[in-house]
Amino acid sequence: MIHPPSLAAPSDPPPIPGARADETGMPRRPMLLWVRTGTAHIHLDDAAPYRLGRGQGIWIPADGWRDRVIATEPGTVAFPLSPQATIGSGAPSTPTGFEVPDDWQDWLIQHFNLQVTPYSAHGYPGSAIADLLRPARRHRHETDPATTLSPPPVPKARGARALAEELLRDPALDLTVEQWGTRVLCSARSLRRAFVADTGLTFEQWRLGCRLGAAVELLAAGYDVDQVATRVGFASRNGLTRAFKQRFGQTPREFGREVRSQVTAGDPSTLGERATAARQTDAMVSMVGPGVARAAPDLLPATRTPPHANDAHVLTWVYRGSGYLDIGDRRYERERGVATWIPAGADHVTVLRENSVSLPLGNAGPGDLQLTAPLQVRFSPSWDDYLMFCSVSARSRLRPDGYDSRHILGLFAEQVAAQRALSVPMPTDPRARAAAMDYLRTIGTSGGSPALGVPSEVHRAFRDETDMTFSRWRYAARMRVARDLLVGGAKPSAVARRVGYAHLPTFSAAFSRFHGLSPREYQEREAERA
Repeated sequence: MIHPPSLAAPSDPPPIPGARADETGMPRRPMLLWVRTGTAHIHLDDAAPYRLGRGQGIWIPADGWRDRVIATEPGTVAFPLSPQATIGSGAPSTPTGFEVPDDWQDWLIQHFNLQVTPYSAHGYPGSAIADLLRPARRHRHETDPATTLSPPPVPKARGARALAEELLRDPALDLTVEQWGTRVLCSARSLRRAFVADTGLTFEQWRLGCRLGAAVELLAAGYDVDQVATRVGFASRNGLTRAFKQRFGQTPREFGREVRSQVTAGDPSTLGERATAARQTDAMVSMVGPGVARAAPDLLPATRTPPHANDAHVLTWVYRGSGYLDIGDRRYERERGVATWIPAGADHVTVLRENSVSLPLGNAGPGDLQLTAPLQVRFSPSWDDYLMFCSVSARSRLRPDGYDSRHILGLFAEQVAAQRALSVPMPTDPRARAAAMDYLRTIGTSGGSPALGVPSEVHRAFRDETDMTFSRWRYAARMRVARDLLVGGAKPSAVARRVGYAHLPTFSAAFSRFHGLSPREYQEREAERA
């Protein structure tokens, strides 16, 4: 079995850019979108957009809209899923928001993988997503990006925090910022600045969100609109109605009637965890607090692809657990964090063991990558979110502006070079180090040909800092990469090609000069030591 290198490459991931998917004019199909981290906005026709934060999702049926646009903010990882038709009548007929419990997230990530790869054994019931949607609560519309769909965050600054906590207890308190400043011993200017800095909202926007959140609770508890307006600080019923409809897309009366009928019908999915103090009951519907979450399906069955070959090189990454890749009589182990290029045209089977998750990261054509055998590198856990973003960009319409599918080639090459740099002496001179990294990137993908046009200063830096000429250093790098591949179990003939030798005898002679043993002898010795 061939194992990937044991050391993680030390580089950090780049920032995640914003992304967009415009499905205007596309065939309409249902979609389930959920956000792992960051913020996503969903625009349906001319209606106010939906806003999803971390751990939130939305179900959008195939009917009831003409144009659909998804936009994510920088730093966001959002997964668009196309659920199976077997959801059937269990799915809502209108756009419906829901929370994604932590124990569902890896299951949904694997669901995305199963949608876009040829794994044949899905191993989950078709009704599972419908089960996730049953406790769903409709997300409200937003009319201003500065507003939020959940209880507004409490500012961190001491005076502003004290103000916010008092308003959360009694949203009907009707004091000016100046009056609040006297009450919490803080200037009005500092309070305003703290709200914007810590919550992204002005004081007035924050207070409105607080009052509307309280209104939701009281309406769900059975109070009429006039009572709610008074209790949460609106001067009139009309003021509450205007603000509520602008924020949530329906009037307070419509909302109250809807949720009370659900409670009367005994639907447990409408009950939340926030107590309604006015009613002193735990049986209430909350659109601003956490909902009742169902347990996720059993995670995660083993699965495999049928024997097949790809037209392009495919890069696949193991996010969780482990698996392996079989090509001919060779097995390449795939562990947590390992990304593997599968060569184009190679008949292979890919297997994921139980409780394992993988994702495809992208493709490359033979013109972009010269590859005859699998090439592997390990990414550290700090790359998880970025690599998930790469997978979504590669396998869906949700992509950043100017998306270039070949960017994954550069990322992989950088990780390979950083990892290989751990096993060879590296110069510290910036120009010499850059030349060394350029060379390390090429080994195994373009034959490791010597770099041309290296200035004399670089050659001098190599001699001074590594005690080797640049030519000798390149030879040492190739032989150490070859050594690692042989220890992993690769055939000498395959290793020869990987490090840029056209003929096995030439490679064997070079390897013997460097290591004192032939490739076969070296491999046998290391196997005995293991």
